Amino acid sequence: MEASKVIHAIYTDDDVLMSAVKKVKAEKHHIEEIYTPFPVHGLDKAMGLAPTRLAITSFLYGCLGLAVAITMMNFIMIEDWPQNIGGKPSFSFLENLPAFVPIMFEMTVFFAAHLMVITFYLRSRMWPFKNAENPDPRTTDDHFLMEIPVHNNEAALQELLQETGAVEINIVEKDAH
Repeated sequence: MEASKVIHAIYTDDDVLMSAVKKVKAEKHHIEEIYTPFPVHGLDKAMGLAPTRLAITSFLYGCLGLAVAITMMNFIMIEDWPQNIGGKPSFSFLENLPAFVPIMFEMTVFFAAHLMVITFYLRSRMWPFKNAENPDPRTTDDHFLMEIPVHNNEAALQELLQETGAVEINIVEKDAH
């Protein structure tokens, strides 16, 4: 495991952080990560991050839930053990479809929601008993931290970050995983 240097620039205002990100990206520096106490809208676009594909997976999970609901209701209520409930015929799925719509909706939402939470945690590498990777506990309260790798340009980076309004600049050794 090799260690590399990174600069941690700390900001106290999200608007100052946003303009700092734009200036740092304009100078062609790579921003490794930004830690914030709350979501900063537009930060992903300013950092140049690719759009997420989580919405596509959510749609697919919803389709899976719908398919499971249809299969489950058809097997239980039509094929396996048909019952006359309230005078409804039990020999056709399509004739009972209006009664099955709420179940299909709920299973679609159930599968999409639960599988999206699992996908988000796996994609974010946030599994149980994992140690926190937050480099500064103040970023959970009211500070913002921008992490930039250093490649023999410490002085220029420090000067640029000072100009952008950073209230604190630290050079730290970071373990590469």
